[in-house]
Amino acid sequence: MEGDRISYHESVRKMYERIKKDGMDNIWDRYEAQGLGAPDKRCPFCQGGVRCDLCSNGPCRADAAKDKKGVCGIKADGMAMRMMLLRNVLGASTYHYHTEQTIKTLRATAEKKTPFEIKEPKKLKDFAKRLGVNATGSADEVAVKLCDFVEADFHRRLDEPSVIVEALAPKERKEQWRKLGIFPGGIYGEMMFASSSCLTNIDGYYQSLALKALRLGVAMAYQSQIVNEFCQDVLYGIPRPHKMRVDLGVLDPDYVNVLPNGHEPFLGFAMVQLARKPEWQNKAKAVGAKGLRVIANIETGQEMIQRWEMDSVFYGFTGNWIMQEAVLASGCVDLFACDMNCSMPVDPLYAQRYKFKLIPVSELVAFEGITDRINYDPEKAEEQASRLLQMAIDNFKQRRASIEPITGLPVREAMVGFSTESILEALGGSLNPLLDAIKNGTIRGVAGLVSCTTLRDTGQDVHSVRVAKGLIGKDVLVLSMGCGNGAMQVAGLCSPEAKEFAGPGLKKLCDKLNIPPVLSYGTCTDTGRLADLLAAVSAALGGVPIPDLPVAAVAPEYMEQKATIDAVFALALGLYTYVNPVPTVTGAPNLVKLLTEDLKQVTGGLLNVETDPVKAVDGILAHIEAKRKKLGI
Repeated sequence: MEGDRISYHESVRKMYERIKKDGMDNIWDRYEAQGLGAPDKRCPFCQGGVRCDLCSNGPCRADAAKDKKGVCGIKADGMAMRMMLLRNVLGASTYHYHTEQTIKTLRATAEKKTPFEIKEPKKLKDFAKRLGVNATGSADEVAVKLCDFVEADFHRRLDEPSVIVEALAPKERKEQWRKLGIFPGGIYGEMMFASSSCLTNIDGYYQSLALKALRLGVAMAYQSQIVNEFCQDVLYGIPRPHKMRVDLGVLDPDYVNVLPNGHEPFLGFAMVQLARKPEWQNKAKAVGAKGLRVIANIETGQEMIQRWEMDSVFYGFTGNWIMQEAVLASGCVDLFACDMNCSMPVDPLYAQRYKFKLIPVSELVAFEGITDRINYDPEKAEEQASRLLQMAIDNFKQRRASIEPITGLPVREAMVGFSTESILEALGGSLNPLLDAIKNGTIRGVAGLVSCTTLRDTGQDVHSVRVAKGLIGKDVLVLSMGCGNGAMQVAGLCSPEAKEFAGPGLKKLCDKLNIPPVLSYGTCTDTGRLADLLAAVSAALGGVPIPDLPVAAVAPEYMEQKATIDAVFALALGLYTYVNPVPTVTGAPNLVKLLTEDLKQVTGGLLNVETDPVKAVDGILAHIEAKRKKLGI
């Protein structure tokens, strides 16, 4: 594997050379070694989603063409959909773990037990009102009432409709979900319902399992994602546009560099607050460093850079998860603080070789051979952040004396911090300018790029960048989220200069509003935020059903279980949903037909799995143009 098959990004390709020279185990070589004669070739049964080892009679393989079933009698379609639903449970539970930590942090902050404060009292009260919570009293009092309310809804029984979904979802969608029997109860009950259905000899019918997946997706998006992101806004600020340094060039070996990594930003923000104090900078200088920096990384970093502006301490953002070994091998890292997602089992080897401290900061995370840990506790956040910074400072001398760093890596500026509120602010407080641009054809539509990054079929971010460039070149505005957002930022598509890649209409809009053609809209947990924006667009157009809007969900490089539940929710919302690589369902012909054809008559959503980026963009654009024609615009 070489060149673009490694990564779209020059910085990562350069670091791969160092990793290979040092003889380090790495993700590219491991990926290639998994192939059966070719990097992307796998067991055809596994790749088709028709292998099952859930019970001791297996592993079983199913073959729809030969009517070959599992020992229990489950067909290929049921086998593939059951595994998809199990993946969705994993994604939903991990999303909700993050949400629980956010609510715990908001409650403790309202009780004056954390180093944080409520930065957005107006958003807090507005959100409380939307949910039907009494918003009278101080911000702290309202925050406690909001926490009580959402926690009660999370635990609502399966047969008790979620009040959060009732309050936030569009009327037309709620009616459709009730008609289909997929209007959810509390998220915990939904996860129990879905996972219990996947036990051997309980539910092997692909249509029933698909409906349960859609139901879980709805619960997750509104109860987990929207609640999580809105409450993080309340705590740390609503994302608003600002510049941010990105790419591996943000790492300077002469500084103490602390990298919060994962998906939860709590200790990252706490460390920035401390590191900005002169006494902590002086501690770093006392050991010979030029200073102390907190460097944003992966999705924890996205949560942080969307909300807080860069300075000499909160210095920049590296990139998304496949860059992790490249980051760690740079010789610039003193501490890697790993919260609940996206820290790799191989990291201890890199910590040993490149002399940095590897510290789990979530009870979920564990590494072989790593015994030091700090489990995040909101009420101890300042003390824990202090311990982490001190560990990094204590590490600096050894790291700097023993490891030759890689310097001269690229760095650029991206414009980050777009949210529903900041988009409205940029449009003068109303969606009308955006809607007018769509109506008059200045832009053809909007694509929500909610993506991970993967090595499947192409190098890191290669397919994502090709698809995004293709869309903006066709005058489609892109809102990017997740690790795919890191891809866009590091590739330069979130910079105003990227308007040169845009079609004439989108370029005109970029000039008018001084925005990039790809708007940095957040993390993978912002899928719910995107749904809320689409609901606002629907309402502003007089109640146009979401399936009739000229919009699409785009996941050019989905990777893990969170991505699968995001895609299922997009289908429940009624969106044309493009995903790549091809999901592991191809051995299930009836399920493939349901997802790619029949679902259009059920929820209005449709799955497209085209692997060619040009054809994928053409398919998305054809969908958008069909919706424009239906709306008469």
